[in-house]
Amino acid sequence: MPTPPPSSIDDVIKRLDLIIQETIEANNYLGIFAFVYRRTTAKIQEAILEKRFEDNVRMEKFDVIFANRYINAYDNFKSQQPISKSWDTAFQVKNQPFTIIQHLMMGMNAHINFDLGLAAAEISPGNKIDELENDFMLVNQILQEIISEMQDRIAKVSRLMFLLDWIGKNKDEEIINFGIVKSRQFAWELANGIATLEFNAKAKNILIEKTDNTVAAFNKIIQRPPSRILHFVLRLISFFEEKSIVKIISNLQ
Repeated sequence: MPTPPPSSIDDVIKRLDLIIQETIEANNYLGIFAFVYRRTTAKIQEAILEKRFEDNVRMEKFDVIFANRYINAYDNFKSQQPISKSWDTAFQVKNQPFTIIQHLMMGMNAHINFDLGLAAAEISPGNKIDELENDFMLVNQILQEIISEMQDRIAKVSRLMFLLDWIGKNKDEEIINFGIVKSRQFAWELANGIATLEFNAKAKNILIEKTDNTVAAFNKIIQRPPSRILHFVLRLISFFEEKSIVKIISNLQ
């Protein structure tokens, strides 16, 4: 029988632990996003317990809905069932030697720029979407803290990561190190768009499909940036990076 979807944050964390273990055993790069997402989920749970949100009960439900979009995509990919283009572009390259940061950013792009807006519109449909905004934006701070922390830890298994700082002096930085706040603003605009179209199923589906295509296209850019210099630097970084997923995740902990 299929495993029932998580119904609490504790359930989500347990499921993410299983995904991390599966990716370690398979030694594929999907474990990188799974680990960082587990860390993020734990931090959000901590913030809920500290009652930092305006509606902490709603936030837990929101977080579970959000997480289940990733978990469902992962399970469906494993069983060769249809999934969004956003996730397909990230999952299909699970064994390809892109850099650690590229694999992480592809997962974040799919989950934040596509899944997050859909989850927000589901938990707060129609006019209720405005009630969610403050809590939605508060998560920005938590995510920024996690990303900053993870970048420092990735440097332990990616000795040439400093080259991205060097090349980041150019506009190419926007392609790889895109702002997390900007991504969540994109997701908030999607949530509002879906909420506005609550009673127009056709227009809503067109918006969702268009967004899915846009996010998938951005994942392709993350994989192969148009800048030849950036492409070369990323290949060089990847060549000298740690290739063992268990060692990578161990250093991220």
